[in-house]
Amino acid sequence: MFPWNKIDTVLLDMDGTLLDLHFDNHFWLSLVPQSLCQEKQIPLTEAQQLVETAYAKVFGTLEWYCLEYWQQELGLDILALHHTLVDRIQLRQDSMPFLSALARHNKQRILVTNAHPQSLSLKLKHTELASGLDHMLSSHHTGYPKEHPQFWLSLFERFSLDPSRCLFIDDSEPILQAAKAAGVGYQLGIKNPDSQKPHKTFTDFPAIDDYHQLLISLEKTITG
Repeated sequence: MFPWNKIDTVLLDMDGTLLDLHFDNHFWLSLVPQSLCQEKQIPLTEAQQLVETAYAKVFGTLEWYCLEYWQQELGLDILALHHTLVDRIQLRQDSMPFLSALARHNKQRILVTNAHPQSLSLKLKHTELASGLDHMLSSHHTGYPKEHPQFWLSLFERFSLDPSRCLFIDDSEPILQAAKAAGVGYQLGIKNPDSQKPHKTFTDFPAIDDYHQLLISLEKTITG
C-alpha cells in the first residue's frame, strides 16, 4: 500500500485512530447533554440543542478540543465527567500489534493529537498506548489545531522531520487534507473509528479498517 522504504516516521492521530472513538462520541453526544439537562433542569432535547449549537460555533478550532473552554461554556466539570467513563477508554485491538511492528522496522512513531493534555493524560493512564510511541504532541502545546498549517510547521520543526518521508494516519478527511497541504508525503484514513458505528467512506484518501492490512505490506516491502 505504501513504499515503506521511503517512510521514516508514522504520525498517528489518537481518538478513532489508535483508541476507539466510542468513548468520545458517548461522552460528548450523550453524557454531556444528559449532565446539562440535570444541571440546568431543562428537557433533554433542549440540552442537546444547546450543546450542538455550542459545538458548531467553534468546530475545527482549538477551543473545540479544549476542556477548560467547555467547562466555562457549559458550566460543567468536564474533567470530572471524563473520570466517570474511564471504563470506556479502549485501544483498538489492532493498534499495539501495528505499533510494535513499526518499532521492529525502525519507523519512528509520533502521536499527533488535538486532544487536550488532561484528556491525553487520562487516556494514557488507562491504556498501554504510551509504550507503543516514541513521541507525542498535543496541538494545545503548539497553539494551533491540526486543521491549521502552523501546527504542521511546529511539528516538523520540533522533531526535525522531513515531511515528505512521513505517513499520517487519521480518521478525519479534512485533517488528512491539512497534512497533505502541509507537505506530508503519505496519508491514510481509518474507516471504523467508532466500534459502535457504521464504517465511514473516504473520497480522497486510501483508508483501512484493520491495521493488519498494513502489516502485510510493511513486512513485504521491508523484507522484499
